[in-house]
Amino acid sequence: MTQPTDIRRVRARRPRLLDLFSCAGAAAVGYHRASFDVDGCDIAHRPNYPFDYHHGDALAYLAALIASGEIKRYAFVHASPPCQDKCTLTVGTNASQGWGGTHVDLVAPTRELLAATGLPYVIEQPNGRAEIRKDLSLCGEMFGLGVIRHRNFELGGWTTTQPAHVPHRGRVRGWRHGRFYDGPYVAAYGNGGGKPTVSELQTAMGITWTDVREELTEAIPPAYTEWIGRAFLAHIALEAAA
Repeated sequence: MTQPTDIRRVRARRPRLLDLFSCAGAAAVGYHRASFDVDGCDIAHRPNYPFDYHHGDALAYLAALIASGEIKRYAFVHASPPCQDKCTLTVGTNASQGWGGTHVDLVAPTRELLAATGLPYVIEQPNGRAEIRKDLSLCGEMFGLGVIRHRNFELGGWTTTQPAHVPHRGRVRGWRHGRFYDGPYVAAYGNGGGKPTVSELQTAMGITWTDVREELTEAIPPAYTEWIGRAFLAHIALEAAA
C-alpha cells in the first residue's frame, strides 16, 4: 500500500484536529492536506490509520479529554458517528431484509459532548438522517471524483458558504432491480450487484493507504475534508481580521 509522502511529516504551528470515529483516516488525510495535524480515535483497531490515534470508544475518550482539560490541545473536532441506525439504505432497501433499527444512534450524544468542548466542530453524516442539521452538503462530482457519495455536515461554532451542486454526468454503475446500468461512478458500498473492485474504489475516492474494502466503503473522500478544512481556516482568518 502506498503512503502519501507528506502524511507523517510534523510541521510547526499547524492547528491540531481531533478526528472521532476515525475509521482508516480518509477524513483525517483531507484535513492534513488542508494544514492540520490530526489525532484519531476509533473503537476498532485501525492499523492503516496514517496518524497517531487512540484505540477506544470515541465518546468516552472525548469525555475524558474534556474532564482533564486536554481538549484544549485542539482547535477543531471532526466526528463521523456510525450511521447505520437510520441511514437511507438501512431504513429503505434493507428494511425489507430485516436490517436497521438495531444500531445505537450516536448523533445526539456526540453533538452534546462536542458542544461541551467549546470548540468549533463538524459532524459528518450521509443523506437521509433526520437528526442532523444540514449546514453543508458535498458530492463527489464537485471534486471530479468517481463516486457521488453525497454527505451532509453539521457545523458547530462556525459557518461557511454552500458550494453549488454540480450536475451528475450519469448513473452509478451496477445492478438495479435486475438491470445493469453503466456510468461514470462506482458504488462505494457493499459487495455484490456489480460493485467495484478494491482498486476501483481506491481510484474513485482518492484513497491509497488502505486496501481493506470495509474501510473504503465506510470512508468519505479526503477531498471533502480538505475543502472543509480550508473553509474553516478561511473562516477563522476572517474573524481574526475583523
